[in-house]
Amino acid sequence: MAEPRDVTINRRDLFLMGVGAGVSTQIPAQPSAAASSAPASAMQPAALHRVQMNVNGELRDLQLDPRTTLLDMLREHLALSGTKKGCDHGQCGACTVIVDSRRVNSCLTLAVMHEGSSVTTVEGLGTPGQLHPMQAAFVKHDGYQCGYCTPGQICSAVAVLDEIKRGIPSHATADLASVPLLSAQELRERMSGNICRCGAYANILEAITEVGEGA
Repeated sequence: MAEPRDVTINRRDLFLMGVGAGVSTQIPAQPSAAASSAPASAMQPAALHRVQMNVNGELRDLQLDPRTTLLDMLREHLALSGTKKGCDHGQCGACTVIVDSRRVNSCLTLAVMHEGSSVTTVEGLGTPGQLHPMQAAFVKHDGYQCGYCTPGQICSAVAVLDEIKRGIPSHATADLASVPLLSAQELRERMSGNICRCGAYANILEAITEVGEGA
């Protein structure tokens, strides 16, 4: 039976062994040729789809990638840059437009889903020479500071007054069987999806209330 050998490891040898082990664990495995070559179909753009819709009273006929959002269609294809891209996740409301009388976060919906729809952006509500009453009220009551969220706020506010007029309840409506009241609580609840990072909420509320009472 062989006698056990006396193996002595000094500090230098131990250090080199540790460095070698660390380097070997950090070298990434080389991908195979099959994994590194993507299918040719994945590299090609999607086929374009024809989309027709009425935007601000004008019939638009476009050829779009089916992945194009309504927001990008408005901004990139129709040059309607009044609608803003804020969070691009449907959380800030800056991209709000009115589609078939309903307010929509245009960053969350695809353009091809609105074939034949009627879309109204802030440009379609009024012009600099003839402002929509809501636009004029926002100016009068200073319902903005930086102005980035303002187009979405105005489109949402116009749709909110229409919702109340049609008797559509909200979470703040006390009696679901009656027409909602034009109250501060009701307006705050309905406008809660539109974020103003400048904090002009009190002025926005005053503007909407004035237009609502006038209507």
